[in-house]
This record gives sequence, structure tokens and C-alpha cells, in this order.
Amino acid sequence: MPLVSALAISVGVLGGVATWLFLGPLAGGLQIWAAFIAWACFFHCGGKEAGLKATVLANIAGAVMAWLTLLAVSRGGLGEMLGLPVWAGICVGVGVLVMILLGHLPAFAAIPAMVYGFAAMAGYSLLATDGLANLTAANLANPLATIVLSMIVGAALGYVSEKVAGMLVASGGQTRRA
Repeated sequence: MPLVSALAISVGVLGGVATWLFLGPLAGGLQIWAAFIAWACFFHCGGKEAGLKATVLANIAGAVMAWLTLLAVSRGGLGEMLGLPVWAGICVGVGVLVMILLGHLPAFAAIPAMVYGFAAMAGYSLLATDGLANLTAANLANPLATIVLSMIVGAALGYVSEKVAGMLVASGGQTRRA
């Protein structure tokens, strides 16, 4: 079986199961869309164990930078004095600058993966009910916990889907990548 067909089957089946789990038995905690971002990021980072490691570390780093940025924006106190758009712009600019500079460290070299984590964290925090108010909550109401866990699960699903696809290719007697 060609690799793309094997991936279509493994990602399709696992994606359906993951969606059912996230919207059914695990509803109210993890976010399926963030898991899918990390799942794609796993393949973007080259797959295999190295892609899993790069995805998880960089997604977490990006989410943490967004969390720190949102804490500064929402609790830094300069929003009223400078105006929220100016203060938020300064905070995001500094947060993104630091995040990209982390790319000098080998563990965080997957800069796009950090951006995915930053964007997922910021987006969920700004759109979730009480997202900014829960930035320091010690439970899954905290957007950082929700996004980090969702992205770790997504990266793991990427790894599993790659392994399943590899087994499907091998069982079909073909090893080509088309």
C-alpha cells in the first residue's frame, strides 16, 4: 500500500477515535483542534522519535511564552496607562522575540512548532469563557494546562499514526513513499 494511502487510513481512523474521545468521554477538558495542530506539527518536524521530541518541546515552549505574555498583558498594569492595544503589542512583541531567540537552543530549534503552541494558547485563552481569568488556575480551566495536554496528546497521536501507517505499508509488500 502506498504511504499516503496508509497515512490516510491511520490518521482518518485515529482522528475519528480522537474526536469521539475529546467530544465524548473526555469532553470539557482537552481541545481536539489543538491536538490536530500538534499532530500535523509532528509530521512537519519530520516524524519519528525526533519529530515527537521536537514537537512536544517546541509546542510547550510556545504555549508557555504565550501564557507569560498573556499574564503580562492582563496583569501587568500598564494597559490602562498606555492603552491596551499598545501594551498588548509591546508584550506580544517581547514574548515573540524571546520565543524566537529560544530557537538558538537545539531543543527549541523547531521555531514554527513554537509558533503553533503560542498561537493555540493565545487563541484559546482569548476565546474561552474566562480564559484570561483562569491563567493561574490549578486545573484544566487553565488554558495553559488544556493546550499543553491537548498538544502532547496530538503529538503522540501523530507518532502512533506514523507507526500504524508504517505497518500498513509493510503488510502490503510495498515500501515506496507515493
